[in-house]
Amino acid sequence: MSYLHNVKSNLVLTLDQGTTSSRALLIRGDGAAEASAQYEFTQYFPKQGWVEHDPNEIWSTIKHAINDVLTGIDVSRVKAIGITNQRETTVMWNRKTGEAIGRAIVWQDRRTASMCEQLKLQGLGEHVYKTTGLLIDAYFSATKMQWLMQHHPEAQILAKRDELCLGTIDSWLIAKLTGSELHVTDVSNASRTMLYDIHRMQWDQVMLDACQIPESALPAVKPSMGFFGEAQINGLNIPISGVAGDQQAALFGQRCFSRGMVKNTYGTGCFMLMNTGQEAPVSSHGLLSTIAWSDGEKVTYALEGSVFIAGAAVQWLRDAMQLIDNAAESEYFALKAEEKEYVYVVPAFAGLGAPYWDMYARGAVFGLTRDTGKEEIIRATLESLAYQTRDVLDAMVQDAGTSIHSLLVDGGASANDFLMQFQSDIIQRMVVRPKNIEATALGVSWMAGIGAGLWTMKDIGALHINHQNFKPKMEQGLADKRYAGWQKAVKRTMHWVDDEP
Repeated sequence: MSYLHNVKSNLVLTLDQGTTSSRALLIRGDGAAEASAQYEFTQYFPKQGWVEHDPNEIWSTIKHAINDVLTGIDVSRVKAIGITNQRETTVMWNRKTGEAIGRAIVWQDRRTASMCEQLKLQGLGEHVYKTTGLLIDAYFSATKMQWLMQHHPEAQILAKRDELCLGTIDSWLIAKLTGSELHVTDVSNASRTMLYDIHRMQWDQVMLDACQIPESALPAVKPSMGFFGEAQINGLNIPISGVAGDQQAALFGQRCFSRGMVKNTYGTGCFMLMNTGQEAPVSSHGLLSTIAWSDGEKVTYALEGSVFIAGAAVQWLRDAMQLIDNAAESEYFALKAEEKEYVYVVPAFAGLGAPYWDMYARGAVFGLTRDTGKEEIIRATLESLAYQTRDVLDAMVQDAGTSIHSLLVDGGASANDFLMQFQSDIIQRMVVRPKNIEATALGVSWMAGIGAGLWTMKDIGALHINHQNFKPKMEQGLADKRYAGWQKAVKRTMHWVDDEP
């Protein structure tokens, strides 16, 4: 059967499990979505700096979304399942019963900052970076797993019986889809745990011992493209054949198949990745080495800069500040605002990621005057996404030792034309936005199709994709002046919580 036939007739059921919502899509090989459904779920903030999700609610939203997209569809057309997920968020469950133990600890959660400090005091910082490509930070899964085991008495009992499962959201969903038969993950998600040796491709015993995590509780690690197991849906056994963390999936969805290609995703957080080929990069500017994907034959690596709060800052405007009714309104009010060169919002609600890596930074607003109104606050919040992106891009250029002429963008906030134009102005480069900004779901659907033998990477690379370009309109001198003000504002938020335990 030719690829041209496959692209029209066969579908991939794509599950995109994000930080604030769960989606299911039916995607063809040409990137067209025949159906989609989305459900938001509850965000829990039980203490300052804590962020939790209910794993059962996540599973429920996934089931509802699957049911919605398959209504009226000939399920025999669905040849594969792809799963992409919020990374680092950690779930613990009973292998025998399939029941979750407690709530999931979300990647934004900072409760384990003091545990990370202990790991640093043990002199493990260099080992962690050389082995896992990561920096010791509460962002990653290792100390979340450690915390869950310490605070749920049944965990130790289950661990002794080899009945304990610790994993990221992809592992949880695969377990539920397969009736608790499998405990697996892919290399991209494993590489975000701070427990996985990205060079030897195995769990690192030094970190397992340091965090007191039994390897028996961790999932088997598989290539991103290939057979993970079968899910029974509407009487059919459908292979799960593509799994990747959301940012790696977006890199694939932007078709950054060649070394040196860069994309930036504007989701709950903001994440920039550069394909570095078969070489795991070493950063001297606070960036991370991570696994982009594996096709089972070779491993592709990436250089990554992580911004913790991006789209979540717009949600803050909507939900906490109640300055807007929906995210789309942010562009309307930003365009109405007076241009205040010295108003800055630093949304360090979960500390600062790359290139600063300050677990104790907190958000702040600077430059207020008597005539500052909600329009200016909204505009400055949107501008913060662009400033944070320049932070990462500048670091990436220095690490890569090469120039980056344009930036591929995707994710929900990339639909905001004001933001994309300001982004181009601040980085003084062209910003390239594809017509389909859902690169995360698209990427893992393509991976699943490759894993199931429906099409090849060469087929995907040959597709014609429409883009919209944004070119700098601001003079470079003014862009640099605005960015210098941002750097001053960021500096004043750092180490704000000096008495953190």
